[in-house]
Amino acid sequence: MDGMDFNAMTVTHQLAGLLGYLLGSIPFGLVLTRLAGLGDIRAIGSGNIGATNVLRTGNKALAAATLLLDGGKGAVAALALWAAWGYEFGLLGGLFAVIGHNFPVWLRFKGGKGVATTLGVLLAIAWPVGILACLTWLVVAAVFRYSSLAALVALAASPFYMVWLATPPAAVVAALLALLGFVRHHANIRRLLAGEEPKIGQKKKADGDAGGGGTDGA
Repeated sequence: MDGMDFNAMTVTHQLAGLLGYLLGSIPFGLVLTRLAGLGDIRAIGSGNIGATNVLRTGNKALAAATLLLDGGKGAVAALALWAAWGYEFGLLGGLFAVIGHNFPVWLRFKGGKGVATTLGVLLAIAWPVGILACLTWLVVAAVFRYSSLAALVALAASPFYMVWLATPPAAVVAALLALLGFVRHHANIRRLLAGEEPKIGQKKKADGDAGGGGTDGA
């Protein structure tokens, strides 16, 4: 009986992870730019599918829509699975939604950096933490004018916000998302340390990098 319960739980966890991944893997930036007749966003700027690179098309409304949809899919994944099966499944679904955004199977696992999707997940699983993370991003971006630095500080702070305001499992998920975010921003971190990272509104000297990361912070 215990074995059957464990197996059933395992299958449910796997299904929650899969559903979260599939929802997160929807490349809204790519879809919206193609529908708008702007071509393949992966051939523009950094090649990233996130809102920061969509903004490089010059279409602010499209970039805003990408930001909202990328954040929204993380929130929907967490909230839907939370409502269906419980809080722990919401956490799992949110985590895998960010993984899906970063490594979408439809794009040969070359996606974005997951900042907007992560913020959406944080808002869904513990809204005070999500708000604090968003405010942290805004303050750091306003003071230092680096999108990537703002993202990194907000991600690094989120597990501590979770410990303060939410539950230990949520703090673990926030820590995993922060770690994933730092890995995805490895090129940005190198440029920040070298003083070569362009500031917000500043044009890059050269687009893209070997890892396909560019200068995007989202």
